Amino acid sequence: MVFRHPPSRFGINSLSVKLSLLISAICLIAGIFAAGLMLQSQEKQLVFEEHENLKFANDAITLQLKRFLSHKESLAIEANKVVYNELFINKSLSIDEIPPLVSSQSDGPIRSISEDGVSGAFIPHQISSPYTEQLLQQTQLLWQFIAPSLIHEFLNFYVVNQDNFIRVSPHDLVNSIDSNHEFTKESSYILTQPENNPDRLAVWSKTYFDDVWQQQVVSLTVPIYLNDAFWGLTGVQLSLNTLLEQLLIEDQKKQLVVFDNQGHLLFHPKLHEKYVQSMGRAGKGVYTQNFLNSSLQQIVSKVISTQRNSLADSFQQEGLEYIININKIPKLNWYVGVYEERSRVHTALMDLKIKFFGLFVLYAIFVTLLLHQALYQLVLRRIHALVYAVTSFGRGRLDTEFPSESKDEIGVLNASFKDMSVEISKLINGLNQRINEKEVAEKAANRLSKAVAFSGTGVVLTDNSFNIEYVNPKMLEMTGFSESHFIDESLLSIVASEMSVIVKDISTDLHSRNYWRGDTLIAAKDKKPTWVSLSVSPIRDSVGTITSYVASAQDISFIKESQRKMEHLAYFDTLTGLANRTFFRMQLRKSMALAKRGHFAFALFYFDLDEFKRINDTLGHDSGDQLLIEVANRLKKRLRIEDTIARLGGDEFAVLLSGIEEQAHATDVANTIQKTINEPIKLGNNEVIISASIGITMAPHDSLKEDLLLKHADLAMYEAKAKGRNTFHFYSQELNAAANERLFLESELRLAMKKRQFSVHYQAQVDSRSNDIIGYEALIRWEHPTEGYISPFKFIPVAEATGIIVELGAWVLQQACKFAVRLEQQERASTVSVNLSARQFKDANLVFMLKDIIKKTGVNTKNLHLELTESMLMGHVEAAITQLHELKALGVSISIDDFGTGYSSLSYLKRFPVDVLKIDRSFIMDIPDDDNDAEITAAIIAMAQKLNLDVVAEGVETVEQIEFLQKNNCFIVQGYYYSKPIPEQELSQLFKRLG
Repeated sequence: MVFRHPPSRFGINSLSVKLSLLISAICLIAGIFAAGLMLQSQEKQLVFEEHENLKFANDAITLQLKRFLSHKESLAIEANKVVYNELFINKSLSIDEIPPLVSSQSDGPIRSISEDGVSGAFIPHQISSPYTEQLLQQTQLLWQFIAPSLIHEFLNFYVVNQDNFIRVSPHDLVNSIDSNHEFTKESSYILTQPENNPDRLAVWSKTYFDDVWQQQVVSLTVPIYLNDAFWGLTGVQLSLNTLLEQLLIEDQKKQLVVFDNQGHLLFHPKLHEKYVQSMGRAGKGVYTQNFLNSSLQQIVSKVISTQRNSLADSFQQEGLEYIININKIPKLNWYVGVYEERSRVHTALMDLKIKFFGLFVLYAIFVTLLLHQALYQLVLRRIHALVYAVTSFGRGRLDTEFPSESKDEIGVLNASFKDMSVEISKLINGLNQRINEKEVAEKAANRLSKAVAFSGTGVVLTDNSFNIEYVNPKMLEMTGFSESHFIDESLLSIVASEMSVIVKDISTDLHSRNYWRGDTLIAAKDKKPTWVSLSVSPIRDSVGTITSYVASAQDISFIKESQRKMEHLAYFDTLTGLANRTFFRMQLRKSMALAKRGHFAFALFYFDLDEFKRINDTLGHDSGDQLLIEVANRLKKRLRIEDTIARLGGDEFAVLLSGIEEQAHATDVANTIQKTINEPIKLGNNEVIISASIGITMAPHDSLKEDLLLKHADLAMYEAKAKGRNTFHFYSQELNAAANERLFLESELRLAMKKRQFSVHYQAQVDSRSNDIIGYEALIRWEHPTEGYISPFKFIPVAEATGIIVELGAWVLQQACKFAVRLEQQERASTVSVNLSARQFKDANLVFMLKDIIKKTGVNTKNLHLELTESMLMGHVEAAITQLHELKALGVSISIDDFGTGYSSLSYLKRFPVDVLKIDRSFIMDIPDDDNDAEITAAIIAMAQKLNLDVVAEGVETVEQIEFLQKNNCFIVQGYYYSKPIPEQELSQLFKRLG
């Protein structure tokens, strides 16, 4: 490289002289400055070491106090657990062990001192409940065991509850406390309550003057929760002197100052205890600003206002400088300061300053002379070449060559500048590349911004504090609000008020996990809130720090509406809009769960509509549906919103009545339901009146099992139907026994059919004029192998309900026909009457079955009478008349049994092809004593004769009844007067007796 002005080879030019002198001056100044820095560093080191020593001493005594506090807190918590377990969990204390109370109350508050003097109790009112008395006695016994050990650790130990009850040991407080004193208004009690202590921790109070102990004390209280509700607390007291005794300093040169976060001075070497006690008795405290000098007070104010845990500082006092180290005791909100005089540090520093100053002056002179000799030869010429190259490079000639490298400092400097030129070239090229990349990124960001703006999803951007900075047009469209409504508002403000219950959960998740996702409602202007799927995610920078949040809201209103409709279809009846069986069972299980926890009772109503099938059959299913809808609407209007009304199927309804504890209340509701249903209902051009048979069971009284409750309600409903319909019946154990008996009979009936346990007895029908037997009634009997004789009144209804009556009735018909054939063979031909049940009469195969029996047995049909009741014929009159004519075509006779107890419609009676009327025994049994029965019987006989019907009187047992019937021209009688129902083999004796 050729230089335009190469440096001179010989002599010292003006630049070298100036540079040498400048470097010399710089070296001298640098030496002095370095000496000053070293002295300053040494001074800082000495001060730091002194502060560290002071901090070590302070840490030692505060650690000792913290351990002491933790130990006392552990004891208080363990004592609290013992009290809770013994009073509410174990309940192992025996009241019989408690010595008699020594009470000082009259009509005022109770002041009770235990006989052993261990503890005392105070209640601001007379004992008014067994609970208060039991609490008084149980805590006395508990304190007898635990208080002696605790008062060695504390000034006292006590328990206070929300009723202002206190048990304390020692008992000094009991006699000294004012009658109107309220412990629940003391600051220590208030600070322990849930609103001030949600984490249920032990709470230390501030220092205060105790009137009983006549000294400064600190309280430690621990809450007691019963069934997750605040019940009260246990507490202890420690004296201030006991706490200060833990702060021991062995070095007498170090002094101690203690104050709290309210500025109360608790300890100072010049603060006399008697002065503190006198101020406490006067209700006043000793404040730091009234006792400490201004310099120390500034440090105290600084550490209190900043709430720092530790502080090292210095202050002036009486012309001397002190250093101080302050540590915070968090449990008590105390600050402990240790300070000492700083004079020893200054003496050492002055000696060091003198030595360091002389040493660095000599060093600076030596370095200056050495540099002056070598500077030109080693530095200046080569620096000129480097300056020229740098100047050329700086003018834009990036290909400029730099001086050659060498191993000395100038050579390294040349190499560094050369490397720097290479790096600068690369940097310029990199900057050009980044400019191009930035342009590409800006285009991509612009596309992304447009994508967000035109997105079909609502988008909200916030800062890292969840304050909204941007909302896209879709969000404005979904809500109807303007952009200004959202900007600078909290992100959670978009959630609709209807979802306020989950706002706190969303906030908790966002602050703990920085993320939330779920379905919610967002507020909208002038329209209903919109269902959205909301997702909130953080946006992080390159180092992972959250800079903002993005929330996306996808409209899911259609999905929610579809879900609602599906749930309605799944849980509600499509015809009436009432709950269906599935929803009803769910609500029943919820009610059962509440009842099991106690303090909850409910009633279960189970009912159906009487004669609903008849309305369906006569007016059509559309009218039946209209009837069900009207009944459902009436029930919804008359019952409460909280009650569950369900249609279980067909005309079956169920109602869950919450909060019903007494049968009287359930009775009122049942009467209301019946009155509501009984009102006329217009079905097209027809007006109908219906009724309901209601079964009622009470929970938890009747059962706490779901299936049993339903069974009980069903049994009660059928009992209501058996009582004549249009009524209600409560479940009882007797119904359960009847159901079990019914189940037993149903099972045994089927077995009895197989094992032929049945027999037929015959009761004679006698002509009272000649005592001739003119006929028999065939009556079934059941002799069970283990239960013995079972009455037909028990098993016939079961057989009727289960359908077994059809098979059983066919067997009786067959046996009766065979009996009639045998009588004819014995030349004692008589009629044999057989009862047909309603199930048999409605059986489509009745005529064919009867025809087959007649054919197989060969019975003379003139001797076979079929007996039917009036109620069997009145359900479907035309069908009944057709069926009767088909039976008459076989040659058999038809009798109306139990006449007078049913419909007794003369208009229908004359249309029925009937041969015989049988007067029911209920009219005969009270003749001749009951004139009404006599008149009715006489009227029936006269009517039958007018209709050319034969008459048979049932239940005849006395001569007077025979005479009355003969007088009214009724001569065929049946009853115990002549014979009870007997088996066929005993008829010979009856023949002999009647002659």
